[in-house]
Amino acid sequence: MSEATPVDTTAAPSGTGCQECEGLGGWWVHLRRCAACGHVGCCDSSPGQHATAHFRETGHELMRSFEPGEDWYWNYRTESTVTGPELAPPSSHPVDQPTPGPAGRVPADWRDHIHR
Repeated sequence: MSEATPVDTTAAPSGTGCQECEGLGGWWVHLRRCAACGHVGCCDSSPGQHATAHFRETGHELMRSFEPGEDWYWNYRTESTVTGPELAPPSSHPVDQPTPGPAGRVPADWRDHIHR
């Protein structure tokens, strides 16, 4: 097994939403933030599953929830929750941003499009 990717506590989040979904005009269910580089991607329930794709492309295995009030980490290599340090602010998307989000792009039948 390879060594863990270092956590960069100074890396700012890449934005307030999933970087790839924003570029494609898509939407997400929940957001995850890479602890190594700050990349914000969508969770595995989301249609794009971009946080997992980021792990597969980069090997950055630690993601932290980017949801208000949540501070847990997920390790993709061990497939388990883990503890980790505080990261550079902000610690979540804006509290006025809906979940799922972003506002105006989530279809009315969004539950029919998620991965369970």
